[in-house]
Amino acid sequence: MSAPSRFDPQREADRILAAIVESTDDAVLAKSLDGTILTWNPGAVRMYGYTAPEIVGRSVRVLVPADRLDELESILQRAAKGEAIEHLETVRQTRDGRRIDVSLSVSPIRDAAGQIIGSTAITEDVTARKRDLIELTNSEARLRSIVESAVDGIIVIDARGRIERFNRAAERLFGYAASDVVGKNVSLLMPEPYSSEHDRYIARYLSTGEQRIIGIGREVTGRRRDGSLFPIHLSVAEMVLGGERKFTGIIHDLTARVRVEEQLREQAALVRLGEMAAVIAHEVKNPLAAVRGAIQVIGKRLPADSRDASVIVEIIERIDGLDQLVKDLLLFARPPQPRLMAVGVRDVLDATVTLLGQDSAHAGVKIDVTGDAARVQADPELLKIVFLNLFINSSQAMRGAGTVKVSVAEVANGCRITVADAGPGISPQVRDKLFSPFVTTKSRGTGLGLSTVKRLVEAHHGRIAIESPDTGGTLVTVWLPLAS
Repeated sequence: MSAPSRFDPQREADRILAAIVESTDDAVLAKSLDGTILTWNPGAVRMYGYTAPEIVGRSVRVLVPADRLDELESILQRAAKGEAIEHLETVRQTRDGRRIDVSLSVSPIRDAAGQIIGSTAITEDVTARKRDLIELTNSEARLRSIVESAVDGIIVIDARGRIERFNRAAERLFGYAASDVVGKNVSLLMPEPYSSEHDRYIARYLSTGEQRIIGIGREVTGRRRDGSLFPIHLSVAEMVLGGERKFTGIIHDLTARVRVEEQLREQAALVRLGEMAAVIAHEVKNPLAAVRGAIQVIGKRLPADSRDASVIVEIIERIDGLDQLVKDLLLFARPPQPRLMAVGVRDVLDATVTLLGQDSAHAGVKIDVTGDAARVQADPELLKIVFLNLFINSSQAMRGAGTVKVSVAEVANGCRITVADAGPGISPQVRDKLFSPFVTTKSRGTGLGLSTVKRLVEAHHGRIAIESPDTGGTLVTVWLPLAS
């Protein structure tokens, strides 16, 4: 038996090439310079639907849609000049008229003398790949649209805590532009001590798998760009992209909910306070009136030059103070519902100035009222309580002597009333608590005046604010809606 001949790649090059051409899924064909098809492999049969006997000898133009014929002529001309074309994405047409997306590579064919006698074309059907790419692109666009239009903040970070995605809602919540935070550690959105410990949290989870917040959700605190803190609900999910771990955080602002909860707690406390005030009024107010009357009778029986007369006066003043406390408590806990009508603010202010002038304790104070506005929707008697409290506070701040400047102006569907005194002003520490019950800067006072004023103004759907200008004194601004 003769020994088998050794395989010689050089001598078998033509057969190797033929085997490759026959087995590839790509369409491989040769054509002359004028575009006549000379060869046609099985891949071309599968791709275009023509058998070799049907297509060989015909022009390659039969495979090209009418709107691409100019492109084909350019390809033939470039091939005739010896130019190769690689991975040109274009469109071809099958036997049944379907258009398919292809990637086309063309190489010139030279004879033994080096003359160009034709060209080869290798065509890959990329229809499915292109469709998948379009679907992926559309899917990404839809996802991006959902993320960007979401009401909640959405933040994506990597395993090292660096921010990769920061949607528009997150920009609104935290006050940062996405370009300011992408690439930075997410800890800048957290207050201490969580900011310093965040990287440790991630490292512990990656090493132990212990979930403290991932997949659970938790109420935490966020930190805005200006340093202010606000309550949020944070939900974190884990994903793996390209072999890398990512974490997506969905952030819901709880500020409104917390505010409502505080208002509900305040309302519940006011209900209890109202019940207590009613008991006090029943058990204290009437006996106080009887005690006051008895003390007055005793005082009248004392000789005019008696040293005890001053004690009687002091006792009556203390009883009046207790009586005023009960009145203030009742007014604060159970303020009357406004009987709304069209009211001229200037008329109410003038009446309140006259009322204050009848109190000798404020005889040294002048109330200077300027400006006017259209009528407001209000209860005139309750407005008198509001303005009288403000005037008394200003008078006491100026120790009963000076000018209180009051201005009235019409602004944006409302009336703005400002009350400015020349007193010492209010410290920032106290200013934030002025509307809280039982907070006062006076040596004697219930601390219910401003809190009652605020409740009455808000009952009129208005607003009140207090500030201490750099020029000194205190400025109180009240806004009330116009009657129209």
